[in-house]
Amino acid sequence: MYSTIQKWGNSQAVRIPKGILEDADLRENDRVEIKAEKNCIIIRRINKKHKTLQERLEGYEGDYIAVEWDTGSLRGKEL
Repeated sequence: MYSTIQKWGNSQAVRIPKGILEDADLRENDRVEIKAEKNCIIIRRINKKHKTLQERLEGYEGDYIAVEWDTGSLRGKEL
């Protein structure tokens, strides 16, 4: 499949056909990384999903001790 590089504002753009996006499992508004390597442009989705509580607690060794701290005197509607 072929496409053309075209001017888009002060940048250049390539329109990516729907079939190519579907094959790559990419959708509109996906965050991607774009980099150039040896005469190629590589577009890769950034897999930044939210971690589950279990994933966040992996590696926790129990050495944290919660303490209170003074945030100053009460003001406004806090009273």
